[in-house]
Amino acid sequence: MFLRRLEEAQSSIDDCLSSIFREFGPHDLVDAMRYAVAGGKRMRGFLVLAGSKLHDVPAQQAVRAATAVECLHGYSLVHDDLPCMDNDELRRGMPTVHKKWNESLAVLTGDALQSLAYQILAEAETSPHGDVRAELVRSLALAAGASGIALGQALDIAAESAETPPTREEIELLQSRKTGSLLCWSAQAGPRLARDDDAPLRKFAEALGLAYQIADDIVDAEGDPAVAGKRLRKDAGAGKATLVSLLGIEAARETGRKLVEQACGALDPYGAKAHDLREAAKFAIERGK
Repeated sequence: MFLRRLEEAQSSIDDCLSSIFREFGPHDLVDAMRYAVAGGKRMRGFLVLAGSKLHDVPAQQAVRAATAVECLHGYSLVHDDLPCMDNDELRRGMPTVHKKWNESLAVLTGDALQSLAYQILAEAETSPHGDVRAELVRSLALAAGASGIALGQALDIAAESAETPPTREEIELLQSRKTGSLLCWSAQAGPRLARDDDAPLRKFAEALGLAYQIADDIVDAEGDPAVAGKRLRKDAGAGKATLVSLLGIEAARETGRKLVEQACGALDPYGAKAHDLREAAKFAIERGK
């Protein structure tokens, strides 16, 4: 049931992306942008759609916000894969953007996708209310910038060469910014579109973000590269700070389970209506099996 819901979300987002990209002329930059956001689980977009459904947001508004966050996520992956960052050659089973084209175009592709995310949110089709659109743009900028993804990546890079290993608290801060900030934005987008209370979904996503990153780190440590569609076993070699490296796989897996329970508990105010989000939380940690 959940996988079907996820596929439905993927289809809606893909349709919206196709419509938006048709507005651009033919160019390598546009081809690279389309390539960079193709495929993937669309988990962030799914959270937007599921949270919006809980708050009775019109589907067309929700799918635009979901598409925007997938563009922002695509930008972060393109830049994360660059030689000056993680230097990855494979993403989602395909050559990374800088390998398929070149490094310069990859930088511009990430820049353009980030700009497109804000453009989508700022347009009236996303919400008829200017204050709602402004808050979506403002909050996404916070999630992406020096208090969000960019900070998380900077902390991650610094940890690789730190003289002393980071503490658990420092690792959780790093991961809450690098992975959790965008998941939090995604979960909160629905109530923000509805001008409603976003506190329950913020608590849900804060726990989910840490669980999601733990699952990613477990996959990196013991997963199958052919299934993952990317290079694995890279965290240990790069000296990256993860809860897996700190706690060990089994303890990290148990921590992930507890975080999923915490995430699901935060959904209690919604009752049975939050079934899809509970299933999303369970799916997140099961990726690390």
